Amino acid sequence: MSSEDIAFSGQSEFSGQSEFSGQSEFSGQSEAIAQAIRDLAKMQEGDVQALLASLRLLEKLHREIEDGLFRQALPSNRQALYALLRDMENEGGWPYIPRLRLKQIMHWIEELEDHDEDPLET
Repeated sequence: MSSEDIAFSGQSEFSGQSEFSGQSEFSGQSEAIAQAIRDLAKMQEGDVQALLASLRLLEKLHREIEDGLFRQALPSNRQALYALLRDMENEGGWPYIPRLRLKQIMHWIEELEDHDEDPLET
């Protein structure tokens, strides 16, 4: 799926309103995109470089939307901003894509090395 395949139908859907007229269409599009990403990841199973590239793309898209369309759609008055923040808190907070920490990766490597050691060698 290319970035051209993913089209947003308009800023009104991202205006901070908790409900909008195209919600079922938006939900359907979102689920289709999510399933396409799951399918792609499944096809890449076992290929760490391809999976890493997919994760980088998702992070890049997250930043593009956050820095572009989302910021443009932020409310311009205090009351609307408060309502948005309240809705965000009720719905699970700020969307965040966590990264693996180098310490966590090093821990996994140590576990693998410990697991691979032959107990008869010591």
